Parts: sequence; C-alpha cells; structure tokens
Amino acid sequence: MNFTGISNFIKRPISTVLRYTEFRHYIITRFFFILVLSMQATLIGWKVFEITKDPFSIGLIGLFEFLPAFIMAFYAGYIIDKTDKRKLLVLSIAGNLLLTLSFAYITSNWASSQLSKAAILIIIYSIAFLTGIARSFSGPTSFAMLGSLVPKEEISNAVTWHSGTWQIASVAGPALAGVLYGILGITITFYIMLAMMLIALISSFLIKPIPPFKQKENETMSNSIREGIKFVWQSKEILGVLSLDLFAVFFGGATAMLPYFSDVILKSGPLGLGLLRSCPALGAFVTMVFLKSLPIKNNQGKIMLWCVAGFGGAMIVFGISTTFWISALALFISGLLDGISMIVRSTVLHLKTPENMKGRVSSLNSIFIMSSNELGAFESGFMSKILGVIPSVIFGGCMTIGIVVFTWIKNPSIKKIQY
Repeated sequence: MNFTGISNFIKRPISTVLRYTEFRHYIITRFFFILVLSMQATLIGWKVFEITKDPFSIGLIGLFEFLPAFIMAFYAGYIIDKTDKRKLLVLSIAGNLLLTLSFAYITSNWASSQLSKAAILIIIYSIAFLTGIARSFSGPTSFAMLGSLVPKEEISNAVTWHSGTWQIASVAGPALAGVLYGILGITITFYIMLAMMLIALISSFLIKPIPPFKQKENETMSNSIREGIKFVWQSKEILGVLSLDLFAVFFGGATAMLPYFSDVILKSGPLGLGLLRSCPALGAFVTMVFLKSLPIKNNQGKIMLWCVAGFGGAMIVFGISTTFWISALALFISGLLDGISMIVRSTVLHLKTPENMKGRVSSLNSIFIMSSNELGAFESGFMSKILGVIPSVIFGGCMTIGIVVFTWIKNPSIKKIQY
C-alpha cells in the first residue's frame, strides 16, 4: 500500500487546515451534531431502562435504528453522489432537530402523566426508527463532503480533525448528559440539546453548496450501487478493515448494556452512566493525539490486530468488574485500542476511494459501522436474555479475540497493511 497522503499528514502542521472557512463551519456543525446525538443515546438508553428494567429493551433501540438505516444505505449512497452534499447535510440535521424535539416531548412529565409506559416505549422506538433513516444520510454525507472542503494535500489533516471532533463530542456528550440530567432533569436537558442542534443547523447553512462530481451519463441507480459494492469487494484492504471492525465491535461492544451496569452492578446512577459512556471515546481521543505526535510508521496491520484483541480483553475485564474505577479503566483502554482501528480504517477509506464514489463507499462503511454498533446493541440485549448480562459481555470479549485469531490465520492481507 502506498498512501502518499500519509507523508503530508506527518509533515504539515495539523492547524493549517483550519485556514479554510468552509472547513471551520463544517467542524462546528459536526461537533454540535455529534454532541447532541451522543447525549441523546445516553438519555434514551437510561429512560428505556428506567421504564422496563430490562437490558433487552435497551438493545431494541439499536435494532430500530439499524433496520431503516440498513435498508436506506444503498439508496442514500446513490443520492449523495448525485446531489449537492451541503443540501443533504442541512436536511439531515433539520430532521434530527425535529426528532430531538420529539424526544423532549416524550420524556416530559406531561407525557408521562398522559401516556402509559407501553405507549411511551412505542413512541421512543418509533422515533429511533426515524433517527435511523436520518442517519443513513447524515453520516455518509459528512464523510463524502470532506474532500471537497480542503485541498488534497490537507486531506489527512482534515481526516484527523474529522475523527477528533467526533471523539471530543463523544467524550463530552455522555458526561454532559449525565450532569445535566442530575441537575435539571431529562426534559430540560433535551431543550438544551435542541439549542445545540440549532447551532449545528445554522453552521451547516454557512457552508457553500457542494455540487456532485461528474458521474457516468445515463447510469441507472442499480448499476451505480453495484459499482460501489464491486469497488469495495475488490479493494481487499478496505473490505478487510471494515469486516474486522464490524465483527469485533458487534460482539465485543458493551455500550448498550451500560445502563444496567451503572444501575444494578456499579450503582452509580445517571452521572455514572454518563462517565462510563465517555470513557471509550476518551480513550480513542487520547490515541488520536498520541498517534499525531508519534505516528505508527511500520506494521500498522499487525498492530491493529493486536489492539483489536486487546479490545476484547478489556471487555472481559469490564464484564467481570464490580468496581466503578476498574470498569471505567477497562472502557477507557477499550477505546484507546479501538482508536487504532478507527484511524487505520478512516485513512484507508479516504485515500483509496475516488471522490465520485465516496457517497456509495461511505454508505457501505455506514452499514458496517451501524451493524457493529446499533445491531451490536441488539445482539448484546439478545445475548443478555439467553446468557445473562455479565456472561454475555464476557462471551463477546472472547468472540472478539477469536475473530482476531481467525483473521490472522485466514486473511494475511490484513496483517500486511503498511503505509
């Protein structure tokens, strides 16, 4: 693999990319958008567990988000490559703004007094379903437009800011949600989140239109989608890193079960839940900062595999622990190690994908991410029903290590990744 952008990534100061006005607006938009989504996930997970006391009910949130996003993903990728990406980003943020408003209503005292618990749950799952539709456009659009905001020599720095902004927002969001929930209550917290989402919407309007790159004339939607799938399938490095991340996080992720651990095992309440949800993202952010100063120069594929195995081990420790600080440390280490996989995956995708295919490829990437996160949340809830919550987390960690061993033996191209 010869990624010429990596040399630019090392040589050019990371701050130079902020000279571009469009990119600054984009970063502000992305920060507040991800901040609200991470806060929303924390609060809704807690609300559902508060109503049901059932880990499986939390897992259903992930399923209801995954299904529409998966169904819409291929169509979304086709539309993204054919449409003004700024317009799509604005529309997806506006849609999420309305959905956040819906969450504010359904979590209010008025709704609780007028509706049964079953009705509230149905509405929450319905909103989660609509959120999945919005996310099928927002994530891939964000990825696809990045290369249009800065010159090619700044792409690697832009990727770093793109990932770093996500990490910071993902760290701050759950912790902020826990603090505000404890002080102001869940409904007022959602109103504050509405103001944040409005900032993201206004900032997205300040980005100039990004027209689509030239596509093949008279190409049908089915052929366009097929071309994107064929490109990913034939790019063994892209397919390999996506598949490894998919199965590792699908089995090893325990985020969906955090309300149970926080309430039943660690007895740390909403504030503890917010801190626990922040720990993986904080670890990944530390990884990003560390690798910017001391980038991995050799054997990136092998190091990634070892880190994914370590991620599985951290999940086993988390499942066993009954002490808050040990649980938090295990989650922090899991994020620290998972950050390696994220950076490798993002670098491969951005530098190996042509601009005119980034909508379709990023939509395929979103399927892998949603499958590992949202569908993984359902898997966690389902396995907790069968094995119990703690055994299911331990089982997932063991499966992750097993997947790394299988990949090491059966797919040697992954361990040969080097740039």
